[in-house]
Amino acid sequence: MASMGTDSGQERRALVVEDDEDIRALIEFTLQTQGFTVTAVDSGLAGVEAVRETRPDLVTLDLGLPGIDGIEACRRIREISDAYVVMITARDDEIDRLLGLETGADDFIAKPFSARELKARVNAMFRRPRTSDGAPVPPEAAAPPGDDNEVLEHGPLRVDVDGRRAFRDGEELELTRTEFDLLTELMRTPTRVWTREALLRSVWGTEWASDTHLVEVHIGNLRRKLGEVRGGPRFIRTVRGVGYRMELVD
Repeated sequence: MASMGTDSGQERRALVVEDDEDIRALIEFTLQTQGFTVTAVDSGLAGVEAVRETRPDLVTLDLGLPGIDGIEACRRIREISDAYVVMITARDDEIDRLLGLETGADDFIAKPFSARELKARVNAMFRRPRTSDGAPVPPEAAAPPGDDNEVLEHGPLRVDVDGRRAFRDGEELELTRTEFDLLTELMRTPTRVWTREALLRSVWGTEWASDTHLVEVHIGNLRRKLGEVRGGPRFIRTVRGVGYRMELVD
């Protein structure tokens, strides 16, 4: 099978953080068949350290880890890496899943899951734009302005699409890759009402209707980072029974 390499021909790197030996082996094998060079560890602390050492493009992170759990591990990983993070949980509890996403996870998979489902979700994520090494884009490395550089503006919000940077009133926003992609889609067509299913297809590349809560959680995270507060200015409007669109601005 062809390797899912970067544009420079380098292999993609994956980190598997899972304390169950059988599941760890399954994920490791599945990702290897997708062309990843895989590192596997069995604890949250080891996972954070492995992120520092290997700079992975993808991290699969079990929620119920010994020591620090997957939620705390994800928080720490997000401080040092912009890798795609897939949270894996055996708990049939919506709150745990939502907490995982609020730490910056891009997606979740509930156990038991199939190798086919994991492959499909990983392939969908890697069809989306990203930086070359999994690290956030530093200001000096962002795409310079030019005639071909797509820039979106909506009130005080400004998105440099090619540079993958977003600003409010000139101040740069610290968005995850998923939050950036979601904001970009909304701002490209600010009068369109996006259904949750349409956003799933466009941003996550998935058709699983049961995952619409992914959209709801990421919209909530994005609203907080845009500075929305109860009773204050809104940038994203919920259209009841339908989905979301950008709020009209003067």
